[in-house]
Amino acid sequence: MKKQLMSKTLLLAMTLGLGACAMGPDYIRPAAPVASVVGSQPAEMSTPQWGSYFSDPALQSVIEKALINNRDLKIATARIEEARALYGIQKADFLPSVSANGSGNISRSNPDADISRRYEANLALLSYEVDFWGRVRRLSEAAKANYLASEEAQQSVRSTLIADVANSYYSAQALQTRSRFAEQTAKAREESLRVVKRRVEVGVANRLDLLQAQSAQDSAISDHSALARQAANAQTALTVLVGETVSLPAANLNAEVVQLPSGLNSTVLLERPDVRAAEQKLVAANANIGAARAAFFPKVTLMGSGGVVSNELDDLFSGGNRAWSFLPQISLPLFDGGRLSAGADIAEARKVIAVAEYEKAIQLAFKDAADVLSDQVWLSKQLTAQQRLADRQEQRLKLAEARYASGLSGYLDVLDAQREFYAASQGLIETRRARLAASAQAFKALGGK
Repeated sequence: MKKQLMSKTLLLAMTLGLGACAMGPDYIRPAAPVASVVGSQPAEMSTPQWGSYFSDPALQSVIEKALINNRDLKIATARIEEARALYGIQKADFLPSVSANGSGNISRSNPDADISRRYEANLALLSYEVDFWGRVRRLSEAAKANYLASEEAQQSVRSTLIADVANSYYSAQALQTRSRFAEQTAKAREESLRVVKRRVEVGVANRLDLLQAQSAQDSAISDHSALARQAANAQTALTVLVGETVSLPAANLNAEVVQLPSGLNSTVLLERPDVRAAEQKLVAANANIGAARAAFFPKVTLMGSGGVVSNELDDLFSGGNRAWSFLPQISLPLFDGGRLSAGADIAEARKVIAVAEYEKAIQLAFKDAADVLSDQVWLSKQLTAQQRLADRQEQRLKLAEARYASGLSGYLDVLDAQREFYAASQGLIETRRARLAASAQAFKALGGK
């Protein structure tokens, strides 16, 4: 009868604990501190998948290697496992811990006394908190949110890594292209220098023309050296990012890129992994407020055991040897020097911080999306104008060289045309790179996977 009473008491306490309402505020998502539309004429946009977003097979291979080797991504993945384990530990507090124990004690107090024997076997309910006020539930809610935040943080690292690899890939290719063009320019100016030397020798040109041609060649050689150094550094940076040596194929800076609509609904930004991670941290901070408030209320703890006891091992499991104990405890904080109050204040302050960080993440996402849409429009116009400029400067150079060869103009006109054509061509390569880089940034801005 007593054992049945203890079982019913335990069942009732567990039911109350599992059914109790949790203290503290329930989570409500804050309003987004940005406009409802990014750009103009909003359109629906699904989260891009990197395999279809970046269509270059060589770039796809580089991205695959980075996803396998990159150390930052490995760290973020390990943190998911850490947070999952912490959530599992916290969730275990919902259930009582039961252990099986067995013991034997054989003793004699003096040589003339009889030998005393005692054997026990029981199931023990270890210290189990009845969650009347939802403290355990809120702590488990916070642990789960932190676990989900770590998953979103890992996805954010992954999305950023893919965009960074693509951007670094385009930069390395562009610098190699610019370096090769500078080298070709140096060789062309070397040929021009030979022509000027012959003209000086026959008295058609003067020493000033020779010095100008020599200076033009030296300038091209210097620029080639600088660009070759930058290209080597860009190659090294890509290798570190990917985690292994990368062989760059011939550059295709005119590759097609994904065109975004002229406007986006701001709600798509809420699906970015960094925004979702910030929101989960806010959920955790909100739950911790409830746990801190529940700590002010009485804490009910159950302990007990039930089993058999006997003076003879052979009779341990025979009838009539049952034994049990039930030890409920209740503790109420009376004076703690303000520790609980300070803990509640900390929880409130951390929620304010989490709200601000969540809003900041949304604002950053809005800025990224707005920048991408702006880049898409203006880089397209810039590329068209830069292409026309390069073509016209090339025609001007050919005309200046022809006029100089026929004696209709001085060498200064040739030098000026060379400089303008070189600058326009280098600018064209850089604009093409910027267009591809903006496409990579768009993948990140939309929270690509």
